[in-house]
Amino acid sequence: MSSGFVRFENILKTYDGKVLVIRSLNLSIGRGEFLTLLGPSGSGKTTILQMLAGFESITSGDLYVDGIKINKVAPHRRGLGMVFQNYALFPHMTIAENIAYPLKVRHVGKAAIAEKVRKALDMVDMAGLEDRRPAYLSGGQQQRIALARALVFEPKLLLMDEPLGALDKQLREQMQFEIKRLHERLGMTVVYVTHDQSEALTLSDRIAVFNEGRVQQLASPSELYEKPDNSFVAQFIGENNQLRGMVKDISNGRARVEIGTHGVIDALPIQVEKGKPTLVSVRPERVEIDPDISDIMATGRIEDIVYQGDHLRIRMTVLGNAEFIVKMRNRSDSRTFTPGEVVRVGWSLQDCRALDV
Repeated sequence: MSSGFVRFENILKTYDGKVLVIRSLNLSIGRGEFLTLLGPSGSGKTTILQMLAGFESITSGDLYVDGIKINKVAPHRRGLGMVFQNYALFPHMTIAENIAYPLKVRHVGKAAIAEKVRKALDMVDMAGLEDRRPAYLSGGQQQRIALARALVFEPKLLLMDEPLGALDKQLREQMQFEIKRLHERLGMTVVYVTHDQSEALTLSDRIAVFNEGRVQQLASPSELYEKPDNSFVAQFIGENNQLRGMVKDISNGRARVEIGTHGVIDALPIQVEKGKPTLVSVRPERVEIDPDISDIMATGRIEDIVYQGDHLRIRMTVLGNAEFIVKMRNRSDSRTFTPGEVVRVGWSLQDCRALDV
């Protein structure tokens, strides 16, 4: 994977000349990379995709694809494939005609079109539906056709804007694996927009987490989850316990954090300073109940227990936080807990990060 196939250099975007919706974006996407733009509504991720597609102008800065500056290049001349949430299929056309449309506007010959459409349908496991119209397909089938249409002319870059948002959970998960399989097989560069963090973790080589027009962190799925740079990323990616405290000291790679009147614990110092407030972050699945030994130990009172099949979700009061969650794997030999019970909880220092407030 080479760097710089797509480059955003000092990109600013404003709609009214006052409020910046994209703030000094510098982002490099490697050839063949699957990069997801992830963030809440209004974070700027869709605006970035639309600037890349050519549907939105750039207020200032430069945008390059494969070494060519495309700021002023018309959308239809950028050679990009795009898949939308609402499929955007032509209802009056058959499936074959829908897929063939990008080839026709590029003046590809009839024989070549027929062969490319056949291959595209095979690619998304939709062979035999050439003569149907979109209205007679399920949502999942329509999304496969939209994907085939975006890939049929072999674009150098594929853009996907919340493409699975209209599907139910089971179909969405199935399509995630279809998209991942196609990306691995074709080696295309993909820029994908979603607000669904689980989807981003499943699909991506790297994820850019956005908030208020800025990249909060750019990293692999595992690094984002295991090593969030700030409290926004820690809270947005997966479930997270947060303990509010004050940094008393930092030494030997550890922050000593006073959690109100409830005690002092150690954490890894991430962008925090001595004497300043912090949010200590620890994932629910990294907390053990009654461990033999742990770096950090505390007392917890069990408030309620929810059975969720493969695991138990246990809400506790720990160090003054009454919403402290422990996820415990459901095993046949697991001990039984009851609400009101007081237990010891523990976790590793490496799973505990002192972040910004």
